[in-house]
Amino acid sequence: MTKIDIVSGFLGAGKTTLIKKLLAEAFPGEKLVLIENEFGEISIDGGFLKESGVQISEMSAGCICCSLVGDFHKALKDVEAQFHPDRILIEPSGVGKLSDVIVAVQNTADETDDMKLNSFVTVADATKVKVYMKNFGEFYNNQIESAGTIILSRTQKMSQEKLEAAVSMLREKNPDATILTTPWDQLDGKTILAAIEKVSLADELLEKMRAEHAADEAEHEHEHHHHEHEHDHDEHGHHHDHDHEEHEHHHDHDDHEHHHDHDHECDDPNCSCHHHHHHADEVFTSWGKETPKVFNQADIERILTALDSGDYGKILRAKGIVNGEGGKWIEFDFVPEEHEVRAGHPDYTGRLCVIGAELKENKLAELFGL
Repeated sequence: MTKIDIVSGFLGAGKTTLIKKLLAEAFPGEKLVLIENEFGEISIDGGFLKESGVQISEMSAGCICCSLVGDFHKALKDVEAQFHPDRILIEPSGVGKLSDVIVAVQNTADETDDMKLNSFVTVADATKVKVYMKNFGEFYNNQIESAGTIILSRTQKMSQEKLEAAVSMLREKNPDATILTTPWDQLDGKTILAAIEKVSLADELLEKMRAEHAADEAEHEHEHHHHEHEHDHDEHGHHHDHDHEEHEHHHDHDDHEHHHDHDHECDDPNCSCHHHHHHADEVFTSWGKETPKVFNQADIERILTALDSGDYGKILRAKGIVNGEGGKWIEFDFVPEEHEVRAGHPDYTGRLCVIGAELKENKLAELFGL
């Protein structure tokens, strides 16, 4: 299956630099084709790409939005047929509408079983958001509104205040996109790819909780079996079959979230295996935010202590990596009545997530100052 990634952005936003970084650091070993649609842009220099083993498929001149129907469709199919790449990167010209490119790619991908639209990114110069919105309205806003991820360039030159203002202008146009705010030179290409391919902190945290739960269960299972062997087997025969049926039944659903409810019938009154996080996805909700806001260690300590108060809901876990003072990053983890705050590595923007029951989202936003 060939993944198709679209990297759009106005002239001079830094698409070329981003693509070079991703090629060098995020896609090593992938067979990759770059399709660029030139429109008075200096093309990425061919020599560099050949060294990376990238084939260039030149398209005829003229901007994508004018020649979407014939050319573009054909170029994609030809590239797929000729190279069967792992990934096709499309760099539209700086003036097309991203929504048109997305539709064109999606239509082509729908006709074939071996291509899928993986991501659509807009690279935006953070220092020009305001002026571009004002001067290039529709075209610029279309790139912002249509993006799954907005990758800001030149953020290192901005004051915190201006950066936060730019992010909130972008947020008005696009409430859901991941917005990358960290200067690229502090990030590895793989971290940028994670922002593009969107693994949310909540998903990471729930996955971790499931893994821990499974490990607890396995350990318990082990103790339980061990305990069984010391008794006469007949006594437990029926019990065992029943357990087996339950397993069969649940695997039909092929849905690992639901394995929580076939814990063995455990006789031990102190056993928490039934009551651990039962049906994690049904009972618990997650609240998360992404923000370039700067926190200091004392803020985070105060916030995490407050999570134990019960005023914000029943908090089970919280995790985050946020901007600290002086370019440092702060990472934190919270479980009830216990938390850890430590120095962290730069992420694509500050991210935080709280998981629990009956979460009071407005109060949480207020607590974190968001």
